[in-house]
Amino acid sequence: MQIWPAIDLRGGKCVRLQQGDFARETVFGENPASMAQHWVSQGAECIHLVDLDGARTGEPVNEAAVLSILRAVTVPCELGGGIRDQETIERWLGAGVARLVVGTRAIQQPDWFRQMCRRFPGKLVLGIDARDGRVATHGWLQTSAVEATRLAEQFSDEPIAAIVYTDIASDGMMAGPNVAAMAAMKRAAHCPVVASGGVTTVDDVVRLAEVGMDGCIIGRALYEGTITLSEAIQAGRR
Repeated sequence: MQIWPAIDLRGGKCVRLQQGDFARETVFGENPASMAQHWVSQGAECIHLVDLDGARTGEPVNEAAVLSILRAVTVPCELGGGIRDQETIERWLGAGVARLVVGTRAIQQPDWFRQMCRRFPGKLVLGIDARDGRVATHGWLQTSAVEATRLAEQFSDEPIAAIVYTDIASDGMMAGPNVAAMAAMKRAAHCPVVASGGVTTVDDVVRLAEVGMDGCIIGRALYEGTITLSEAIQAGRR
């Protein structure tokens, strides 16, 4: 199981939010490129980036920070937040982002997302963020009536790279992942599934690996030291 250390960007800084709440922010670093280099030095083989401002505005905001990370490290980086048109996809892939996470527009305009998946096979990740099993959009500010697993099934025949599934209730709360929800998504999906939200301990990583997750994203727990990246990588290989 791949381990993706997370770097969430807001105002050019590395931050973490609790349950996606912009009012509950902790700043963990002023220099995103240095943070990326730190995780690579600790064994990171890939990095998950989120433009939090972009997720709210619908267009890239933290471009300078992302580009500084791409210049600083050579491991694959995936990016989500504000990716809602073909021009943005082409620009980021051209800049060196390995794959892009699309959430809001994939839900609002599924036919457009299908076209993009076929135009950029293996480069797009379906980002599904859920609150109580229902899909949330616009930087988690809105919750739809769409069931998360049903959404995954809609794109089962498309050449997407993976699904990143985030349980909002768990995200940033340091209380463990929603393993049952992750397992249900893995059963529903026809592609790799990466778990996000609540991973806090080595045991959390082991439990996600046991239900067949292909990867997991770890944020606050790494920054606060309840798990080290090397411990997580080892646990994911069991």
